[in-house]
Amino acid sequence: MSKMKFVLDRAGVRELLKSTEAMAVCKEHADASCRSLGTGYTVTTYTGKTRVNASIAASTQRARRENAENNTILKSLR
Repeated sequence: MSKMKFVLDRAGVRELLKSTEAMAVCKEHADASCRSLGTGYTVTTYTGKTRVNASIAASTQRARRENAENNTILKSLR
């Protein structure tokens, strides 16, 4: 059995985590969760210090109350 050494290209991984393709995947998952929540929720995406991020927020009073009582945003994530 031969010994194989795997060396991770750290610069490449860093580039991948900040890429537009990674942002599209994050946005796709956030949009799917947001669709299951109904109206009153918004999705935002941004590039952070080390990677891209997507977030879902309650934008109306009814949605904020529903999320506070039932934790609907967390439950919608798959």
